[in-house]
Amino acid sequence: MVGVPRQLEVFVRELTPDEAERLVKITRTARDRVRLRRAGIVLASVQGRSAAEAAAMFAAKAQYAREVIHAFNAQGFAALDPKWSGGRPPKFGHHVRELICRVARTPPQQAGRPFTTWSLTKLVEHLAKTHRVVVSVETVRQVLRAAGVRWQATKTWRASRDPQFSEKMARILDLYDRCADGQIPDSGRVICVDEFGPLNLQPVNDG
Repeated sequence: MVGVPRQLEVFVRELTPDEAERLVKITRTARDRVRLRRAGIVLASVQGRSAAEAAAMFAAKAQYAREVIHAFNAQGFAALDPKWSGGRPPKFGHHVRELICRVARTPPQQAGRPFTTWSLTKLVEHLAKTHRVVVSVETVRQVLRAAGVRWQATKTWRASRDPQFSEKMARILDLYDRCADGQIPDSGRVICVDEFGPLNLQPVNDG
C-alpha cells in the first residue's frame, strides 16, 4: 500500500514590529470579510498555528490558508486586499537585483539616511524613494539571501575620509559581483587583502 505524502507545512515569514502591529490593527478594524479572514489567517500563522488550524478558525479550507500565507510572503499586505486575485510576483532583472545588494552593502549614512543600520523595511523605503524600485520586503529578503548578502552583519559603521571612497567601493563591489557570476576570464584572478592594525606594542613581563 502506497501512502499519500503529507504536504509540507507553510508559515508566514518573520514580521517586523511595525508589520505585526499593522496586522493586528487590520484584524480589529477591517470591515470587509475577505480582508478580515486573510489577515486573521496570517496572524494565526504568525502565532504558530498550522494552515489547517488557521483555516478552521475562519471556516475555510487548509489549502486556502496555505495560498493566503504564500501570497502574503510574496506580496505583503497587498495580498490581503479583496481585489487581489493572486498571480506570480513580478520578476526583476539582474540590474535591479544588483542594485538591491549594492544598497544593502552601503552604510546607510553614506546613502543619506539618518541611521546606522539597515532593516528590510528601511531598505524597501529607500529603494522606492531614491531609486524608484518598488519591491516587497519579502522580495528584498529573497534577493539578499540568494546573493549571500548579510545585511545586518555590521552593527556600526566607520566612515572613510577619502572623498573618492564611494566610487572606489562601487568598483570593488562590482568586481566581487562579476567574480560571483563567473564573468572573470579564466586567466583572471580576484585577490582580497585585508589590513589588520594598528597594533599597540605591549611590554613583555618576564616576571
